[in-house]
Amino acid sequence: MEQDDILARQGRAVRAMGSAFVAAILEAGDRQLARAPRTAALMAAWPRDAASDALAMRFNAALHALARSGTMPALTALYRARAGDFDGVVGAAMAAADGFIADWMGDTPQTNEVGRSAAIMAALMVLRERYDMPCALYELGASAGLNLNLDRYAFDLGGTRVGAAETPVHVAPAWYGPAPAWRAVEIASARGVDLRPLDVGDADACERLMAYVWADEPARAERLAQALAIARVAAPRVESGDIALWLPEQLAAAQASGTCRTVIHSMALQYLEADGRAAVEQAFRAAGARATADRPLARISFEWTPARDAVHLLLTSWPDGRTEHLATCHAYGAWLHWHHGAGATG
Repeated sequence: MEQDDILARQGRAVRAMGSAFVAAILEAGDRQLARAPRTAALMAAWPRDAASDALAMRFNAALHALARSGTMPALTALYRARAGDFDGVVGAAMAAADGFIADWMGDTPQTNEVGRSAAIMAALMVLRERYDMPCALYELGASAGLNLNLDRYAFDLGGTRVGAAETPVHVAPAWYGPAPAWRAVEIASARGVDLRPLDVGDADACERLMAYVWADEPARAERLAQALAIARVAAPRVESGDIALWLPEQLAAAQASGTCRTVIHSMALQYLEADGRAAVEQAFRAAGARATADRPLARISFEWTPARDAVHLLLTSWPDGRTEHLATCHAYGAWLHWHHGAGATG
């Protein structure tokens, strides 16, 4: 993908996903890019794949953050109305806040999308079929750790209800295919890692997360706000560190008998360099070779395919090393095509 076309291309993709407003923001940004020379130079010289690094979504979040701040009344009004002079307003904002946008885009996205926890919970129920024991949860690229709190949320998974009885966070993706069989998921412990974890007690960090929610999806924003409120009371354990170094250390540590060590990652590995991804894969191979029936290992992956044409929910468990393609998913978890039980493996 050409870096200088990334905003327009992502705009077309977002429009196909049903977000006409975000598409209009991106398309206007593409047309007005010359008014923001620092941002344009950053994108033109981007050293990695712009799609994998979600460069267009970084730009979109920067504009949303400016709109939410209220410092640019015309931009705030455009976002509230979701209609108006996109080129004029977005272009003026880009010219006035070029440095802010470029600085924002230099940081890795922090979406911490709670909607993806539905897929993770469904995979955990399948895992409970394989190993009838609690799991010790580890998350790679955990951001603020909101998905580590998934046992504090309520889920409707194609009619199968699971999770907390009393909670303000309800996750009910559009479901296609058979509903997963209900299993009691028990989280014995939960911890994660991120290069720059977000502190749920920091208002600026929370605002950064809110800016990554698409501006025309208020239900997502409300669910995120509720998940943040829960996390401020029940703080997830997220450590600062490099995934490629942290994961081998965790998998090499002693594991309690009768507990399934379970590693989850959602839209995280795409930000690693090739050597980092290789280190992660090697860590899984080495730990999988040590896994036993009473000390199993599992991996739940919610990531783009290498061709970036679909998001697959994969479950691999050891000691058998079997991988199953459980579902094909919307990137933010809005819908799932469930395959488990239909003979789909991969």
